Amino acid sequence: MIEIKKILIPTDFSETAQAATQYAVELARKFNAKLYLLHVIEDPIVYMPMFESYALPPKEDFENFAKTRLDNWILDEDKVGLEIETSWVHGNPFVDILKFSKREAIDLIVVGTHGRSFTAHLLLGSVAEKVVRKASCPVLTVRAKGHQFIHPESLE
Repeated sequence: MIEIKKILIPTDFSETAQAATQYAVELARKFNAKLYLLHVIEDPIVYMPMFESYALPPKEDFENFAKTRLDNWILDEDKVGLEIETSWVHGNPFVDILKFSKREAIDLIVVGTHGRSFTAHLLLGSVAEKVVRKASCPVLTVRAKGHQFIHPESLE
């Protein structure tokens, strides 16, 4: 029997992350698992050095935004009966998702995938793909656009 006690949902607050969250919530109910919501804040100064002369919002603004979004990411009625922990960190998304999953001994990562074109994928890379390749636990990828949500119980 598969035992899933800890499920990680990395979120960038996108539509695909919301679709992944729906799957994770249903799986958490089915397996009576704890949900971990994680948002990785990519500090813009690292990626936009040409904007150093412009004032960037303070780190606290990014942190407050992440905290508010995480606290409200799952609707209150969907939270009933679930144990949910929220976290945010500053860093590199795929690296920090992997670090978090190891540190917390996560059993399953449920992540949204944007399904970018081949060219965009080559240029931008894929956090989901890197997580799938490097994670020490199983990873479920969920694509939102053009795909209908399938309730896990309908698969039985």
